[in-house]
Amino acid sequence: MIENAKCRLRVANERDYSDVLCLYRELMGEIPVLCGSEGAAEFNRILALPGTSIAVAEAGGQVVSAATLHVLPNLTHGGRPYALIENVVTLRAFQSRGFGRAVMNFARDRAWAMDAYKIMLLTGKAAGVRGFYERLGYTGDDKHAMTLRRSPARQPQPGNLPQ
Repeated sequence: MIENAKCRLRVANERDYSDVLCLYRELMGEIPVLCGSEGAAEFNRILALPGTSIAVAEAGGQVVSAATLHVLPNLTHGGRPYALIENVVTLRAFQSRGFGRAVMNFARDRAWAMDAYKIMLLTGKAAGVRGFYERLGYTGDDKHAMTLRRSPARQPQPGNLPQ
């Protein structure tokens, strides 16, 4: 756990389900988010998955930003793992105040502490979103990401860009 003047950074636990659910609903817009007892069970399964954690920023007793970190085993690079960050979101009311940046840095530090040799993420094409990650040191010049989906990609919600 890390505390700074703005927020408390930590790994999510089962008590954070409601706050994280609120974040994901804001992130996903019209696309359903698993909720209720089924959602709570899946949330706890995610938290228990080895190498997986949800980094959160808490302000005023409320989780206001989150990013899911998966650190995955690997045989290449001398057996060093690699990391994937997904579901990065900050509540609209708390954007542009450094919470997203703080959560991403916290997740990065966790990945490096687990000896990951790289961190990957996928992001939308909007310049503001790309700029957010570029300011954190991420680059789109290294490799080309591709996806294969069973369902349509979500459209970004107005004003819901990482900050």
